[in-house]
Amino acid sequence: MSEESTTVLSRPNIKPSRVPKVFSAMRHRNFQLYFGGQLVSNAGTWMQVIAQGWLVYELTHSEFALGVVSFASALPVLIVSLWGGMIVDRFPKRTLLVITQASAMCLAFILAGLTFTGLVREWHIILLAALLGVVNAVDAPARQAIIVEMVGKEDLPNAIAMNSMMFNSARIIGPSIAGILLAILGAGWCFTINAVSYIAVIAGLLAMKMPPHRANPISGSPLNQVSSGIKYVLRNPDLWGLLLLASVFGVFGISYSNILPAFAEDFLKSGATGYGALNAFMGVGALVGAFLVALYSDSGKRGAMLNIANLFYPIVLGVFAWVPHLLPSLGLICLLGVGFMVQMAMTNTLLQTSVDDEYRGRVMSLYALTFFGFSPFGSLLIGTLAQNWGSSIAIGICAVITWVVSRWVMLRTPRIRKLP
Repeated sequence: MSEESTTVLSRPNIKPSRVPKVFSAMRHRNFQLYFGGQLVSNAGTWMQVIAQGWLVYELTHSEFALGVVSFASALPVLIVSLWGGMIVDRFPKRTLLVITQASAMCLAFILAGLTFTGLVREWHIILLAALLGVVNAVDAPARQAIIVEMVGKEDLPNAIAMNSMMFNSARIIGPSIAGILLAILGAGWCFTINAVSYIAVIAGLLAMKMPPHRANPISGSPLNQVSSGIKYVLRNPDLWGLLLLASVFGVFGISYSNILPAFAEDFLKSGATGYGALNAFMGVGALVGAFLVALYSDSGKRGAMLNIANLFYPIVLGVFAWVPHLLPSLGLICLLGVGFMVQMAMTNTLLQTSVDDEYRGRVMSLYALTFFGFSPFGSLLIGTLAQNWGSSIAIGICAVITWVVSRWVMLRTPRIRKLP
């Protein structure tokens, strides 16, 4: 990395202000713009996620179909994300994000148009989900890698926690609005609002004052660059252990969310309103978890926090699978949100604070690959199990697998528990 690039990362553009330590990343003007735009856009995205799952279930009444749509959206991440990380390491991240966000906006408008005209079919949703997956394969590592350029390494852990707060504030707002709009106006308006919401994040990106892009010197073919990123991870036990945990969590730990429409409708008997409430309460828990991460981001015990969340989460998930009433289910899914956020934020933070800058895009693309790219297999598994044995049994099985495999990973990589 050049001397100028190092200076940029260590002294990013800062707007002078008195900010509490728990929100220290908000000192940076670029991060403020990013935070505000992403809050609006992610609220719209969650509206689309909720409405899309409900629309698929209305069209098919099939838990397996829910798994197929999730598979279609995540499969491109599995195929493309490694190349996406190589692109992120070579090109300006802000430019890439403007392109990916504009592409996602167009796909949302198309889905809205098909829904309003009554032409939408299951295969339309699957195709659009797959195209969005291609976009996300570049967007995800770019969003992760640009944070350090906005806040520098000193405030990076807090920025990751703040980013998680933003994401989960949107997860509360989006499903809450989606539940109301689904019941009153239908899915088409959720897709339309999501499409319009991308304007906020694009405007925020364009308003940032970023230094001129200076790419790291990169030699060799794209294939060699992808290969060198994988070899770099394999040489570092901390990195590959964290990525293994992310993959276990992505495949089994969060797959229950793909069949929540069926769980709410058939097991809890709570309809679209209950489905929206479950997602909103999950968001409340995740927001609490993100605040805890921000509060203790400098505690020097991130590995221990990750280990506790990794142990706690699947136990709560197993209990959630067998509670047939909405009110206690809302409390349990709130706890799942806390565990989800602590695990995700700690894994992300430990990865980003352990990686060299020249490999950041490729390592974060591997994170996207393990956490999101492998999730199609979990989606298909839980969809198949739910179709044949019911949603409760399917969620319970995934909870057991998550606990057993994640405990094995922790035993094989004990250093992770001691990471600061």
